[in-house]
Amino acid sequence: MRRLSPAEPLVMLATIGLWLLLAMLTGALVGTGCSLFLGVLFLGEGRLYDASTGLLLVVLPLAGLLNGLLLHYGYRLDRSGLRDAPIVAVNEQDGRIPLVTIWIKPVAALITLISGGSAGKEGPCSHIGASVAAAIGRVLRLDPELRKRLVACGVSAGFASVFGTPVAGAIYGIEMLAIGRIRHDFLFPGIVAGVTSFVVSRFWGMPYPEYRIAFDPSFTQLLFLATILIGVLCGIAASWFVELCNLVHRFFLWLRTRLALWPPLLPVLGGIALALLTVVAPNDYLGLSLPVMDRALQGEAVAWSGFLWKILFVALTLGSGFYGGIVTPQFVIGALTGATFAPLLGMAPAQGAAVGLVAVVASASNTPVAAVLMGIELFGAGATLYVAGACAAAYLMIGHRSVYPAQQIAYAKSAWVSAPAHQRVGEEKVQLSFGLLRWWREVVIDLWRRRR
Repeated sequence: MRRLSPAEPLVMLATIGLWLLLAMLTGALVGTGCSLFLGVLFLGEGRLYDASTGLLLVVLPLAGLLNGLLLHYGYRLDRSGLRDAPIVAVNEQDGRIPLVTIWIKPVAALITLISGGSAGKEGPCSHIGASVAAAIGRVLRLDPELRKRLVACGVSAGFASVFGTPVAGAIYGIEMLAIGRIRHDFLFPGIVAGVTSFVVSRFWGMPYPEYRIAFDPSFTQLLFLATILIGVLCGIAASWFVELCNLVHRFFLWLRTRLALWPPLLPVLGGIALALLTVVAPNDYLGLSLPVMDRALQGEAVAWSGFLWKILFVALTLGSGFYGGIVTPQFVIGALTGATFAPLLGMAPAQGAAVGLVAVVASASNTPVAAVLMGIELFGAGATLYVAGACAAAYLMIGHRSVYPAQQIAYAKSAWVSAPAHQRVGEEKVQLSFGLLRWWREVVIDLWRRRR
């Protein structure tokens, strides 16, 4: 048995002190930066929900052109060769990010969302968080391992600031790094940064919604099974979301190659397609779509096809080259999916919307722990039994897909599936394991033969 070194408690105390300083500094700066971004966004977003198709045919293609120009030429300012994706920065770049591009994604997201592009607000905030943290790590000349932790802190702080869920946001920023693994050594810094960012954002006046949904305290096994079914349906919706985003993205890349198009023209075409889509679909699915999500959470009737429309709007926006976040759309898709199917399973629509909101996040982002905590922070402790099973089921149902192509697979989700570890989701070769094939041959087929 290993003897405890007398110095170990002092080392751990020093570690706590170090991360209190670094994570609080990071959280305060990220909370301030995100509050500035969100303040500008709230001034302009949502003004085009009642716009005519004619106006959208002008605004959306113009916004697409600005997005295309900004993303195409802005990144030429960087000579580092580094990618600015937070997951890649932590997993593959030792916490390094090209700091010269810190402004590009927030500005592009503002253009997207204010013009009516269907996307989220958290992506640019996670980028702000990762960039600020990387800058602190560079100034303080931290070693690679500390830089990775600090960048993860920055991502957690960005999510906590946007969602208004400090603990869930902190865990989300850590859990999103890899499927099946949470770095426990990232937990304390991430939570400190997340809570600090949330407090600072609230100090700057950021509004956070309060949801009051009646959850039945006499929770039954039948109701639990209903929540599991909601989770399964949300997992299916999440898989459609991921696949359609990938399909649209590949289509626009093919179009660019086939027609030799100038890259900034791709989001212009996407903007035209979005505007024309409003001829047959409501404008509710433009922008953040928070009003339609709020209606679902209040128990109001929503269109059964609402979640499908939102999936299509987001896929066209992001797949064509607009920039924006990917988590807020998951909220909307989940709330609409849950509200649509809940009455069929004997649940109140508002309950189904709440369960669906976090279940799609658990599924599409592969973050079930963060999603359960998010359900508790958003809807209260009474939601715990409702969201826990749904999030776990949705997480399994989507398989090894993700809205984050750079997300790595640490562990396969099933003993019947074989997936190489530490490969990106888009590059892995997931297949049925030999154990499942042997079980199928020895048990199922043999039993079938005996009955014959």
